[in-house]
This record gives sequence, structure tokens and C-alpha cells, in this order.
Amino acid sequence: MGDTGVSYAAMGLFSTAEESDFPDGQELRHEPSEGIAQCALTVAIAPTGQAGADTDVVAQGILATLAGDPYNDAIWLDLPCGPAVSCITVREYGLGPELAAAGEETKLLTGQIQVHVPFPTGPYTAVFTLYTASMEHWTAIYRLMSAMLQTVSFVDPAEALDDEALESPNEEARTAMNI
Repeated sequence: MGDTGVSYAAMGLFSTAEESDFPDGQELRHEPSEGIAQCALTVAIAPTGQAGADTDVVAQGILATLAGDPYNDAIWLDLPCGPAVSCITVREYGLGPELAAAGEETKLLTGQIQVHVPFPTGPYTAVFTLYTASMEHWTAIYRLMSAMLQTVSFVDPAEALDDEALESPNEEARTAMNI
């Protein structure tokens, strides 16, 4: 996976049982038989060769490419870290009786959210992909991805704290630094 640029991969399993399903005072332990939603997240870094100032150009190119597929819902995003492109794809797959729990042919609906975020320092693009077959919980899974994307940053948190201290030092520090 590392050879293809994947830097991070995770799978989330979330209980779909409601708290109202448990008697008062009972410990909230969720069993798989009570329902599970799953999603898989990968973060990949793709070389795109842009200079740091070209993030808009890269995002526009990604948007044009993804919007060319009629099965994609590609849109422009303005994230705190800069421009990005989101692409939502929903697919339906036929499952034979040997793969279906009910023992008869069935359809499997899956959804994917993929967000391309050009590095403002160049020459790469981060690609966040969230995939699920738990479409009955799509809204919650979409919200998870949206919340996570609001935290994407290309600044080292330790450096950001140091910069803030220099930009707005307290009065004693200004005096001591002769500012």
C-alpha cells in the first residue's frame, strides 16, 4: 500500500444500537447482532508536481477530471487549509446467493466520499477516501468525514504555537524583547 501512496488506512465499526434499547442502569455494551455500521478510511499522498501557489489550478484540474464521469458528484470545497475537491460516488453491486445472508440474489449499495486536497507547499495532493456499505447510516458517516476535513492542516502544530507566541506576546514579553 505504501508503494501506491497510501499513508494511512483504518476501518471503523460503529454500533447502530440506540441507548433506548438498553434498560436503565445496564452497561452499554453493544453486540454485533444489535447492528453495526462500517466504513473504511484511507489517506494517500499523490505527486501532482505543482508549486505551492498553484493549489487552485490543481483543484480546478481535479474537479474537471472527476466531473467528466456522469456517475460522480464532484464539487469544489473551501477548507480551512485551502481549496479541495469532493467526489461522491454511489454504486450498486449484484451479489449471488452464495454471498448473501438470505441465500438469494441481492443488491449491495455502497458509497464513497473522496476528497482531494492539494498541498499548499507543493508538489503533492492528499486524497482522503471514506468508503461504506452501510448506506442506511450515510448521513452520520458523511458528517464524520466533513468534521475530519475541517481539521486538515499543513502546518506543524508545534510551529503554529511558537508563531502565535511571537505574533501576540503579552506586555511583559514585549517589554523584555524591546518590541
